[in-house]
Amino acid sequence: MHAPDALQRARAHFTPRGTYLNTATHGLLPRPARRSLDAHTEAIATGTFQSAQGDAPTEQAREAYARLVGISPDRVALSTHTAQLVGTVAASLPEGAEVLAPEGEFASTVQPLARTPGVHVREAPLRELAEHVRPGTDLVAVSAVQSSDGALAPLEQLSAACREHGARLLVDTTQSTGWLPLPAVPIDYTVCSTYKWLLGPRGTAFLTGTHEALALLRPLAASWYAAEHPWESLYGAGAPPATDARRLDQAPVWGAAAALAQSLQVLEEVGPAAIGAHNTALADRVRTALDLEPAGSAIVSLPVSDRAALRVAEAGIATAARGGRMRASFHLYNTDEDAETLLRALR
Repeated sequence: MHAPDALQRARAHFTPRGTYLNTATHGLLPRPARRSLDAHTEAIATGTFQSAQGDAPTEQAREAYARLVGISPDRVALSTHTAQLVGTVAASLPEGAEVLAPEGEFASTVQPLARTPGVHVREAPLRELAEHVRPGTDLVAVSAVQSSDGALAPLEQLSAACREHGARLLVDTTQSTGWLPLPAVPIDYTVCSTYKWLLGPRGTAFLTGTHEALALLRPLAASWYAAEHPWESLYGAGAPPATDARRLDQAPVWGAAAALAQSLQVLEEVGPAAIGAHNTALADRVRTALDLEPAGSAIVSLPVSDRAALRVAEAGIATAARGGRMRASFHLYNTDEDAETLLRALR
């Protein structure tokens, strides 16, 4: 199927009210995901849900995510929020570790590190971050795409600097997975919440890593679900952990994971490359029309007056306010007309 045809087919799954340009806050649920979530809620409400019924769709979500990012499922750990997963990495750092992060990084990426006793976080401007990696830096933590303004991290340079100085690289892909593949450079860890560009409900997040880097991590909150045989490990302290990344799992929100599996199927049918080309074309169209340089990001950060912001809201356009600017974000369900609607309101 050609990319435009796949995009058109995928759009039929979505039912936005007004012009939705706020995926960077929360993605829209496609119809298959909504049906799955509704069915789960009905089963819970009527007493017909059995816990083991959550296993298959949860593993489908893990496997679909692994395919999407191009790794094997045994390197994917599952949790509910990225802060928990960053906390797992933080808890495994040595006493006195130095972490480098960009100024203004999203809190869930940096605060679990900053609030870990014995860990020191040093900050530097995003564009210069690679220049600030030095001997003694243990970890660099950065979002591939900045939440506040859509800026792209210089991951190639950061990866090279980390390898030169013996640091590890943690990349938060919450604002990129689904439309912007990572470059083919060494990255030790990634974390990703799936309720934005991956179009799931809140309640599922993933940690990935190289086999060698994952082996260094200790479970932050080990549970029965991270055991080698979860349903045989509900009681007692002696259950052996899983032998792959599942040993870092936390018990899933079953309804969220089941819905996410359906959302990921919709994304797979189009493909991240086609989605990324579509998203960035719309965002750069807005930038160009406003005499701004194209940025290759699906997120547009605009300085707007209060009057312009009011016009945008009155036109039924959903955006977000971040850092004193208007943030608009474009995804596969958006169209050229959505971009023009925003431009008309701004003008």
